[in-house]
Amino acid sequence: MKTKFTMLIAFILIATTGIYAQGMQRMTVPERVKMTMDKITPALNLDATQQNSTEKVFTDFYTAQMKMFQDARASGERPDRSQFQKLMDDRDAKLKGIFTADQYTKFKSEVEASLRPQRQQQNSN
Repeated sequence: MKTKFTMLIAFILIATTGIYAQGMQRMTVPERVKMTMDKITPALNLDATQQNSTEKVFTDFYTAQMKMFQDARASGERPDRSQFQKLMDDRDAKLKGIFTADQYTKFKSEVEASLRPQRQQQNSN
């Protein structure tokens, strides 16, 4: 009986830790927008008008992206790549209207890659 109780406590502790760790990995839309703007603004030398417009574009993009992922989780299927690509194309079209040609080129070639979440490398020892 004592062993069963100890195993139950250990299981609950492990399950709780796993759930807590997964919840910490997801950032909210405002957190993602702030992180994005912190990277984009100095890299592209955006003025105040460009910052406001860009912030709105990324807020809309991240909100739509989060909804797409939530819908996919609810249905139990993987998110549709074509739908994600459409979101990115819409975002890029809006950014083209905000940025100068040089800023947009720099965004696509240098800055955009830094916005993607980086997975931690695991050692295979």
